[in-house]
Amino acid sequence: MSHPRLLGLAGGSIAALLFGTTIAAAETSSWAGRVDGPAAPIERKAAKQAPVKMIKTQPAAPNDRQAPAPSRPPEKGGAQAKAPPTGDDAAYEAFDQGQYILALELAVKSAERGEPTAHTLVGRIYAEGLGTSRNAPLAAQWYARGAELGDPEAMFAYGIMLAEGSGVEKNRVEAARYLEAAAQRKHALANYNLALLFLKGDGKPENPHRALMHMRYAAESGVTTAQYDLGTMYATGTGTDANALEAAKWIGKAANAGHVEAQLDYAVILFRGHGVPVDTNRGAQLFRMAADKGVATAQNRLARCYAHGAGVEQNLVEAAKWNLIARASGIEDETLEKMLAKLSRADKAKAQTAAGEWRDRMMVGLE
Repeated sequence: MSHPRLLGLAGGSIAALLFGTTIAAAETSSWAGRVDGPAAPIERKAAKQAPVKMIKTQPAAPNDRQAPAPSRPPEKGGAQAKAPPTGDDAAYEAFDQGQYILALELAVKSAERGEPTAHTLVGRIYAEGLGTSRNAPLAAQWYARGAELGDPEAMFAYGIMLAEGSGVEKNRVEAARYLEAAAQRKHALANYNLALLFLKGDGKPENPHRALMHMRYAAESGVTTAQYDLGTMYATGTGTDANALEAAKWIGKAANAGHVEAQLDYAVILFRGHGVPVDTNRGAQLFRMAADKGVATAQNRLARCYAHGAGVEQNLVEAAKWNLIARASGIEDETLEKMLAKLSRADKAKAQTAAGEWRDRMMVGLE
């Protein structure tokens, strides 16, 4: 299944100057890519017929607790020492404090009493190797038992392991069954991954309409990548009639949440006024955000913004700087090159220096 790209839409005069017809656009679909949880990085592989790659993020700890970064337990008697966890939530409190070995011991005891979420917690500790060695097969066993006992987080986690063949034999049909069970219990990321399976016809019959329903639930629940992909579905008329208003709404939400590809696409939407009023200032800002994150297409578009004074004050040296950066990333723009060839030798040197300084800052993480 192939899908149109937002940057291929027809545009007006300023948009034509900025976007042209020869520069490759960023893919707008992550339907074949790894998805993000609330704070997970994104990796996209938009290849036709590529297998669906499911979410990598482990589920949240039970009771809606978010896992902290691994840390050393507080020293005994220290100023920051905390009282030993007690009560029904002792395992989760220990987990939150980074006392993973204690959390494991307490969770196993709770699991022996038949507590579903305790199985999920044990599974997560083994899956991530928190305080112990990673053990995917053992994690899968604990998740499977938690799923049998009705915990949606366990259903989701075990479904992902089945989908990827992590710790268990890969089985997309079984993965879909567990993800669907979690999705029915309002698990946002399970809904997202189930949408991917319906889109690809992998583990589920291909059904764009069902995919749209699950994608929309995940998007409304705040999953950023789902917001972006839902906007793409409305833009391309996948599972629904094409709708520029809805496309702009959801891609805009993802862009505002920091989704890099969404920032690039929403900038184009703003310049062209597809579903929203034209706003070149905001569009240029979004190009800058994506450009600073290393997106070559955004770097080229930002160079054009500076060259034509679109959304920013015209600055040919700045245009040349971003053109050099984009060119180093593989973007060739003959029209812009000809325009910037008229710069003086001194201005070209300034642009080269500025581009080098930007790359240096990127290398040390200052951008």
